[in-house]
Amino acid sequence: MASLLPETDSEDELPNGWEQRITLDGKVYFANHQLKATQWTHPLTGKRKRVTGELPFGWSRQILEDGTVIYMDHTTKKTTYTDPRLAFAVEDTDSDGDYKQRFDASTTADQVLHGRDLTGKVVLITGANTGIGLETARSMASHGAHIIMACRSVDKANEAIIEIKRNTPKAKLNAFECDLQSLQSVQNFAKQFLSLDLPLHILILNAGIMSLPHSLTVDGYETTFQTNHLSHFYLTKLLQQKLIDSRPARVVVLSSESHRFSTINIETISEDWISPPTSRNFVSMMAYNDTKLCNVLFSNELNYRLSIYGVTSNACHPGNMINTDLSRNWWLMRLLFAFVRPFTKSLGQGASTTVYCSTAPELEGVGGLYFNNCFRCEASKTAHNNDLSAKLWLLSEKMIENAIKRFESQ
Repeated sequence: MASLLPETDSEDELPNGWEQRITLDGKVYFANHQLKATQWTHPLTGKRKRVTGELPFGWSRQILEDGTVIYMDHTTKKTTYTDPRLAFAVEDTDSDGDYKQRFDASTTADQVLHGRDLTGKVVLITGANTGIGLETARSMASHGAHIIMACRSVDKANEAIIEIKRNTPKAKLNAFECDLQSLQSVQNFAKQFLSLDLPLHILILNAGIMSLPHSLTVDGYETTFQTNHLSHFYLTKLLQQKLIDSRPARVVVLSSESHRFSTINIETISEDWISPPTSRNFVSMMAYNDTKLCNVLFSNELNYRLSIYGVTSNACHPGNMINTDLSRNWWLMRLLFAFVRPFTKSLGQGASTTVYCSTAPELEGVGGLYFNNCFRCEASKTAHNNDLSAKLWLLSEKMIENAIKRFESQ
């Protein structure tokens, strides 16, 4: 009979692979090491928890330079990463429960931000001078955020700023050159931004290209792959400490439902597969699908590595065939986009999920998820492969390291 009894009588017992953590303001969240995701609710009971009161007598908290939080018991002279108050966490009855679907496919970015004041928030958006990136910048700037526009064309970005300020004269926007087809340009942009000595609360990796014939960047990598994934990966690495210093901070990675049709898996992933050096067997749409899977894998791995420091990351799908410049590289794709335009989302609707992931209060501290139509949905099975996301991370680091060596030796 004893074997039929549970190992513990505590309703707070966590399943294997789960860990209980705490935010700096005392809110308890739960980390799933198998899915590399976090959530507010207990995986078994569905309850939310919080800690109350001061640390026990003789204890103190210290935040290290890298953002790590440690707790010191001065009586025993021992340190731990675990807040001693976690053992006495109480149910958070003031919460609204797990995040509920407040918006849908018809919601616009302005509706997501209705009544919100983003004053004091610094938001960095790549590709912010056109399409969904521009609409994201406009909506968030009109609600008080300070927008940093990282764009290939500074002239077009400045034109966009003038247009935004026609309706919102006090909007705070700055534009800097950031050509994602050049890692040197990404590095120069990061240096410029860091020299401003601003915080970075929200990083939106929005820029992307598709339907481009095979070509190589100045760094020697396939253009679609470097633009959509590798340069964004590098930019995030360069700004990682700034994000940690600005915590709580969020990263939003724009992916696509196209990630479900990627050919990448744990057996095929390699530099030549994700960044083919020649046009042999190259299919532009398949290259795009592969980069969109890379976006989700990167977001999941980033959240796994940085959520403990107060930086979370989520990926999202803005919508299908929205009227943007994404189709500009192939006449057939432009024709198809034009044909379906009456049946697709507007730019305001396309930017809504990005803005939701960037600002929704219920997503504070929640990461490693994939969103569509302003609500969580399941990404592909491949996107949840932890070994694949870790392998992509290491491969991306190696590719950047090799490129840096090349341009530093020139």
